[in-house]
Amino acid sequence: MKVYHGYRRQWPSSTSGEPTTRDCVVTVTDGERRYELPLRLDIANKSPTGFEWGYGGSGPAQLALALVADACGDEYADPPIFQRVKEWVVAPLPNDGWMLTQEQITEAVQRAIREAHWTRRLTDDEMEELAMREAGLLDRPDSPEPKGGDA
Repeated sequence: MKVYHGYRRQWPSSTSGEPTTRDCVVTVTDGERRYELPLRLDIANKSPTGFEWGYGGSGPAQLALALVADACGDEYADPPIFQRVKEWVVAPLPNDGWMLTQEQITEAVQRAIREAHWTRRLTDDEMEELAMREAGLLDRPDSPEPKGGDA
């Protein structure tokens, strides 16, 4: 199961030399593999300047989108889904740093799917697949394609 860690990278100020927060970084640990969470501007450009958390703006929206895509697959990084994940998961995160599990993100996505007026309904098979991914019984496909048609 993946684990996500968010922290604020400190850089010295050009004038005073004191540490100044410059950017928010999210690392992903997946077993032995560790990588920085990509912004995923290829899906949607909510905040080209980077991630943020602790409130409900554009930086938190970009983080929610990237978390959903990484944890559940690109096909779930749809605005009605990631905006709810932003509200429920990303906005309440503490300013100084945090940790989330893939399971926490998947649970929020499942809740958002149930509660949102999504542009299409997931089939029973898709809901089962999402639950299996959460349980670690199914790997994310390399090139996910949404199943089913518009509802």
